[in-house]
Amino acid sequence: MTNRNRWVLASNNQHKLEEIQVQFPTNIELLTLNDVGFSEDIIEDAATFHGNALIKAKRINDFTGFPSLADDSGLCVSALNNDPGVHSARYANQTGPVDHNLNNQKLLSELEGFSDRTAYFITVLCLVGFSKEPLYFEGRVWGEIGSKLKGNGGFGYDPLFIPSGYNQSFAELGSEVKNSLSHRSNALKELKKYFKWV
Repeated sequence: MTNRNRWVLASNNQHKLEEIQVQFPTNIELLTLNDVGFSEDIIEDAATFHGNALIKAKRINDFTGFPSLADDSGLCVSALNNDPGVHSARYANQTGPVDHNLNNQKLLSELEGFSDRTAYFITVLCLVGFSKEPLYFEGRVWGEIGSKLKGNGGFGYDPLFIPSGYNQSFAELGSEVKNSLSHRSNALKELKKYFKWV
C-alpha cells in the first residue's frame, strides 16, 4: 500500500538532493535512491524537461510503490535557440562523467560574438504515484550569461549565470541566496502551493 507521506526523490545528483531536501516540507519523509536500494542508470531520452522528469519519476514509482518525485533541469540561452536545454548536463560530452567545466567552456565559446546573453534556468518537477495522473510543477529564474566563470559555490553553470537584479553569479551568491530565487526553489514553491504547504 502506498505511503503518501513517504516519497522517493528520483535523483543521484547530490547537489540536487541537498537543494531540495533543505527546502522540503517536514511533513513528508523524502527518501533517496540509496535509501530504497536503487542503483540502475535511467535513460533520459525525452525531448522535453517534462518528458525526462516523467521517465525518472515513473521508473522509481514502479520500483518502490512510493510516490516518486523527479527533477529535470537545464539552462536555456536565448541566442542559442534555448540550447543547451534538455542537453545541459551533456552539452560538451555525450559519454563518460558529466564535466561541468567542459560544459561551461563550450557555452562561452558558443556565445562569442553575441551581445544578447539572456538566459533562464528551468526546473520541472514530476510527482508520480500520489494521484491518478502525474503532477508537474515548473520553476524558472531569468538572468544572463557572464563573460567568464566567477565564484566557487554551486554547481553546473552556476559560475556563469547572473540572475536578474544581481551583479554576481549563482556561484558567488552562496546557497542561501541561490535557494531563495532559483528555478528549483520556484518549482518547489509551486509544489507547496498545490498541496497548501506553507
